[in-house]
Amino acid sequence: MADRLTQLQDAVNSLADQFCNAIGVLQQCAPPASFSNIQTAINKDQPSNPTEEYAQLFAALIARTAKDVDVLIDSLPSEESTAALQAASLRQLEEENHDAAARLEEVVYRGDLLLEKIQSALADIAQSQLRTRSGGPSQTTLPES
Repeated sequence: MADRLTQLQDAVNSLADQFCNAIGVLQQCAPPASFSNIQTAINKDQPSNPTEEYAQLFAALIARTAKDVDVLIDSLPSEESTAALQAASLRQLEEENHDAAARLEEVVYRGDLLLEKIQSALADIAQSQLRTRSGGPSQTTLPES
């Protein structure tokens, strides 16, 4: 995953692309300007472009990307962050890491216990099948009626 500055740079580049595309599409869809001295032939066969839909689409894209840029900027460390604040934040992260490691060790321990039980049960099943195939005596007893 890219660092925050690279993400911010990518978001700003995306925002610039969206602005360029929006201007290009709006320019392409714009009706021709009328000049009083010059007669221009307007092609009436040209289909009407949904300029309102394009405007809404690009406005939504630009707004969303601008919001992403704001979020990325807010996530950058500030200059007001002192060494003491950074050390406190680091200590908190280390405590959270230690707690997560302890929980992970507990889960792994319980998983190992379950694995041993499963392996023991599988070994018992295998032994039972071998005894059944060889016609040997079975350890299981039927309840008496």
